[in-house]
Amino acid sequence: MPEGLRPRREPYALVGIVVVATIVSWIRPHDRLTWFLEAAPVLVGLPLVLAFRNRFPLTPLLQRLLVLHALILLGGAHYTYAEVPPGDWVRDTFGLSRNPYDRLGHFAQGFVPAIITREMLLRTSPLRPGGWLRFLVVAVCLAISAFYELIEWWTAVAGGHAAEAFLGTQGDVWDTQWDMATCGVGAIVALALLSRVHDRQLAGLAGGAAA
Repeated sequence: MPEGLRPRREPYALVGIVVVATIVSWIRPHDRLTWFLEAAPVLVGLPLVLAFRNRFPLTPLLQRLLVLHALILLGGAHYTYAEVPPGDWVRDTFGLSRNPYDRLGHFAQGFVPAIITREMLLRTSPLRPGGWLRFLVVAVCLAISAFYELIEWWTAVAGGHAAEAFLGTQGDVWDTQWDMATCGVGAIVALALLSRVHDRQLAGLAGGAAA
């Protein structure tokens, strides 16, 4: 096997971080149902990434972003988004009306999926970097956010008071709109900051595969 294609240590370390964080998050969470609902993307996503790691290896950038997103999700799963301690500190320090950790979660919901979508489209479709790619990436992220809000609604209807922690509205009647807007901003910021780095890593991934 060529030197450049030998497995690196970093992916194993990243998987280890997610596994350990998942176990820690599972220990005495605020609520078991909320934990499963919030941690579901990690519980489903990690096995999928591992299952397709040889057929569809991800760029290092995307791998690191997925780990970061997993940590954000698992923190929210353990405490609930309305009660994550660092969010309480930010709220009290800056005199905010609510714990802002939920906003961070929805920003990440756009920021990380933007790079996931970009990688999928560039590697599996005729699309190339440009305006249409940016438009479709943001549109996909907004669609994911809207569908997630529908899941929250369905869960609230089915679970009633038991699903209140999962909703995490903190009394804000515009919480759903804020969530989707924050996701859209996250997607746009990710494209603005990371597209060039992402393109270089995709080129390196293609070159390594060709070798």
